[in-house]
Amino acid sequence: MSKNNEIETEAITEESPKSSIKIGIPAFLTAFSILLVLIIISGILTRVIPAGSYERAVVEGRQMVVEGSYTLTPNIDYPVWRWFTSPIEVIWGDNWLMVAVLTLFMVFIGGSFTILEKGRVMEALLALLVHRFEKRKYLLLAVITFVMMFMASVIGVYEALVPLIIFIVPLSLALGWDSLTGLGMTLLALSFGFAAAVTNPFTIAVAQKLADLPLYSGSWLRIIFFIVIYVFSLLFIGLHARKVEKNPMLSLTYREDEIIRHRYSPEKVMAQLHLSDDPSMKKAMYWFAGLMSFAAAFLLAAAFIPAIPTDYAFPIVALLFLLGGVGSGKFLRMSGGEIIKELGKGALNMLPGIVLILMAMSVPHIMTRGGVMDSILYQAAQAIQGTGSYLAGFLVYLLTLFLNFFISSASAKAFLVMPILTPLADLVGLTRQTVVLAFDLGDGFSNMIFPTNALLLIGLGFTVVTYPKWLRWTWKVQLGIFALSMMFLSIAVKIGFGPF
Repeated sequence: MSKNNEIETEAITEESPKSSIKIGIPAFLTAFSILLVLIIISGILTRVIPAGSYERAVVEGRQMVVEGSYTLTPNIDYPVWRWFTSPIEVIWGDNWLMVAVLTLFMVFIGGSFTILEKGRVMEALLALLVHRFEKRKYLLLAVITFVMMFMASVIGVYEALVPLIIFIVPLSLALGWDSLTGLGMTLLALSFGFAAAVTNPFTIAVAQKLADLPLYSGSWLRIIFFIVIYVFSLLFIGLHARKVEKNPMLSLTYREDEIIRHRYSPEKVMAQLHLSDDPSMKKAMYWFAGLMSFAAAFLLAAAFIPAIPTDYAFPIVALLFLLGGVGSGKFLRMSGGEIIKELGKGALNMLPGIVLILMAMSVPHIMTRGGVMDSILYQAAQAIQGTGSYLAGFLVYLLTLFLNFFISSASAKAFLVMPILTPLADLVGLTRQTVVLAFDLGDGFSNMIFPTNALLLIGLGFTVVTYPKWLRWTWKVQLGIFALSMMFLSIAVKIGFGPF
């Protein structure tokens, strides 16, 4: 048997460590408990806030609120027992398509990465990156952070890149940092990039269209804001990484990381460098890297080419992940039975994540069925109407921030609030472009705070980091981002950020 064949056989048959492609039980139970409390609070709000509703109209296939059509409605009988069945009800509710897409995405991602882990492609890729960037690791940190922020800011990619946590957190450990640094390069960067949007089609494009603004107008100020947020984020993540590198015990997750640090120690990772010498492994790595590059290019095209519906982009990326995993398995000469077995394992590992998605989506479901979401929007609009331009801009930000707790979808919020906020802006002397900016800022940054964002809890679930420790690590940078947001929002009001 040749040396290459021996390596290939070893790569497939060597017993792998316990899979990391799963939601940890402690993280799941923490997230489950938090979401259960939020479901109960949402139900209580339906009993406290008077029910009301706006009329809806379908415009270009999208349901929009009709401004000025709010009326109180008779109390809606929404029984308590339905609070707890809401995670099941959302499966066939108005958002059934979103549920189906997210579920398939989780299953495909889980199956794909489980195959890559079984074939040791993950180990080979880690070893190559550590080898090439061992002496330039802070450059790698800066590049990964920028790519994540750029993809979220320009293309609006968020969900599709969350699975990379599975790879980048181990990479962070292999470079001598901790799990928080890895999450900073992924979850934190994605959130900040999504909020510091330049051409994000799900926030900027939709909101500008609803406000009758030229598409992507006002980009000059948003580009400056993106650069400032990138530098601020990079300083935060980089300084944390240097602190942990000098003294690992200073990390908030030091004890948790110790459980997995031996698996991803630089010495152990570098010991797997020989795997990339095998021709079959090279083919598997090139195949997966090629499909991921194609997925990134496709997402970029979907953001700017009207002929490519953005609604289809997400499922197609999930399919590309699946093809990447299955194809890599075939290059490594895994049998069809082995591939199906690993796909099944990956799908089962993602079931807790699917449960969290359903629970998170049940919070807005309860509020909507209880008839109080429109009432909250109406009261907020009344408060904004009697203010000056600076306070109005801040209140638009707060309203979006509040709604983001219940509605994580940026485009769904835009269709809900922009038809109401746009005429209000004209009345209080606020430019529509400033309203779009305030909406974008309120929507994005809170994605890394609110537990109703299922992707945050799932992303943390891939690691040893609990939600409380995540908040302890990020609260200072979130305050800094808030201050920068208010500064740029004030500048927008001052200069009459336009064209109108």
